[in-house]
Amino acid sequence: MFSSVRILHHPTGRALKTVIIVEKPSQARDLKAAIGSRFGEILPAEGHLIRLAEPEEVNAGWNRWSCDLLKPDGLYPTRAAREKTKSLKLTAIESALKDCDGVILATDCDREGQLIGQEILEHLRYRGPVRRALFTAQDPKTLRQAFDRLKPNTDMQPLYQAAVARQQADQIFNLSLTRTATKTLLAPQARGVIGIGRVKTPTLAIVCMRELEILNFKPEDYFEVEVTATVQSGSFAMRHAPPETKRIKDKARADAIAAALAGFQGPISLKVDVKRRAPLKLFDLPALQKHCSQRWGWTADRTLSVAQELYDGHGKKLITYPRAEARYLSENQIADVPAIVSALLKVRGFADLEIGQPVIRRGKSGTFSDKALVGVAHHAIIPNVNVLEELDERVARLSEDEKKLFAVICRSYLAAVMPDYEYRHTVVTLDVPVPGDVPASFKATGHVPLRLGWKAVFGASSAQQEDGAEVAETLPPMKDGETAALSEPRVKACTTEPPARYNEGTLIDAMQNAWKFVADPALRDRLKEAKGIGTPATRAEIIKGLKAQNLLAASGKYVIPTASGLRLYELLRSAAPSLVDPGITAQWEMHLDEVVLGQSDFRAVIDGIAQSTAELISSMQQQAGIKLGLAPAPRANLGGRGSRRPFSAGPRKGSRKRTGGQPKGAASLQSRDHRTHPTDTLSTGSGRPESGRDISRKPTPRMVAFARSLAKRKGIVLPPNCELNFDQCRKFLEQYANPNSS
Repeated sequence: MFSSVRILHHPTGRALKTVIIVEKPSQARDLKAAIGSRFGEILPAEGHLIRLAEPEEVNAGWNRWSCDLLKPDGLYPTRAAREKTKSLKLTAIESALKDCDGVILATDCDREGQLIGQEILEHLRYRGPVRRALFTAQDPKTLRQAFDRLKPNTDMQPLYQAAVARQQADQIFNLSLTRTATKTLLAPQARGVIGIGRVKTPTLAIVCMRELEILNFKPEDYFEVEVTATVQSGSFAMRHAPPETKRIKDKARADAIAAALAGFQGPISLKVDVKRRAPLKLFDLPALQKHCSQRWGWTADRTLSVAQELYDGHGKKLITYPRAEARYLSENQIADVPAIVSALLKVRGFADLEIGQPVIRRGKSGTFSDKALVGVAHHAIIPNVNVLEELDERVARLSEDEKKLFAVICRSYLAAVMPDYEYRHTVVTLDVPVPGDVPASFKATGHVPLRLGWKAVFGASSAQQEDGAEVAETLPPMKDGETAALSEPRVKACTTEPPARYNEGTLIDAMQNAWKFVADPALRDRLKEAKGIGTPATRAEIIKGLKAQNLLAASGKYVIPTASGLRLYELLRSAAPSLVDPGITAQWEMHLDEVVLGQSDFRAVIDGIAQSTAELISSMQQQAGIKLGLAPAPRANLGGRGSRRPFSAGPRKGSRKRTGGQPKGAASLQSRDHRTHPTDTLSTGSGRPESGRDISRKPTPRMVAFARSLAKRKGIVLPPNCELNFDQCRKFLEQYANPNSS
């Protein structure tokens, strides 16, 4: 161990000096505790110490906002970050590099982490040898192992190039289209900025499309027929429920089927199968965020924050890297299974489980697959194998939220190595002749557990059903061909329901599965293999930013567009439809993935997104429609890395007036999707701040029709002014359109 720690000497006789660059001060503390100074001097960054130059720093003509494609001849050059603390850290690294013989990058091992470390070296024009430390946890043992297996940083060049392509493309796309949208779509008397983001804008579109689908939804009545069937050993219910395309919408027809049931006897058709169901995949970050949103109502940002604390919190280090984009483990992690299982079974809550010999499932249909991890920086989120000896002490330090999340991750891992769930699946069918109509097929389904297998880890919790399995139902013993006598026919009136709104978990799931928004079958299949729009590390911040801009809002556990968000979406959809198409963004994310795999050139990807940007600029310039008014929202400090003062259109008291056409700070605020954006809100065009509300706006006729239908179906009276006031009508729909509302 530590074979590479021996002191080497330069030909001049002095000891060789190595500089280790980590992503943040907490990483520096962890690394120093793990390896001391044996590998070299450890210096922390503070996130990105380097920024891209602003457009006016590249081309003085871009100082005034206009409908220009803000693409330099080559790449945007880099500049030192403006913040003083970052400047000091960059100066310390620059000084150390002047007298070093080699560098080890030990930043996070994903695309952004690679960029954070390597952009420092590129900006400072360091040309010495560089090695890379790769790790998925931050406990001492994992870090020591990573430094025993250092790789040449040249192996990470495709990952770095993909990060550069993302950064450069976002600068070109976001700033060019923010300026163009503001100049072409903003009413002349209005103040503010229409912020456009390559990932942010289609995310807003996903929520708006669902909201419009709900508001435009027309409920339809249909009927199902139920009956009691009696065989020699007992009775059970059967149901005639045709598929959606063949639903019974005529009550007279349903009544005729019910009439044909009275006194009918006939032979049943019986099919019995013993089926097996493998456990759910392990968690990546999107799956974990979806689970916590549905189970506890957590926001995506809260889930990430708690997971991050479990990963690198002082004295914890209980899980592997949380910003995971895969639900698989590498095949060499099979060797860790006995140790992890043994340790977890000693934890209270798991001690009664009888797992026996762990089940190892390989390949893409299983848990351990090297092929499934090709081009992926991080495997699934699992308990950290290297802290098992101190598990009790570390768990004792956790908050209640951290304990809940850690238990979920532990259950997921245990389930993954437990036997399949086995059950007996019974289907009973009976065809009943109906005078003047086709025979009506009645059906009953039985689902009886035979062996709980992996489901035993969930006990009686609701998580047991999250795989979508049927609720267990027992049918009486019967034989194929046995006669069943029908009685008590009944007609059940049903009404179609609108699709459910997104919560933050299902919204992230929709972002990850953006292929579902693509019509072309061939392209849909290609995009299924991609990672959707955004990355696991940035999606929560995208949603948080849209809320801060008053474009999305929380409504209970759901995420809904504000009136401002809907109006902006409809305007952009009219001016440049591809701008709000999640499928288009998903295609570009796929090309970034191809850069990581060495299948695409990063400059070609940048040029391609720039070409799309130019086409969108042209579309918006040609748009001649109603313009939008914007007004700045109250200031709000979102906190976190990259947080800045929201843009205000007017000069601050005591500030020097800026002579260019570009509002101070606007370009840098728009430069990255996952940084803080201007918190603008929409107004009616008068230029008056309205905090996102338009009191005089009337609801659409479809909103009113839907509200009336809901009130009639639920037996309630519409509130005063519901048919005249947009906000009151929306509030009523939000309260009662939920299928679980009373």
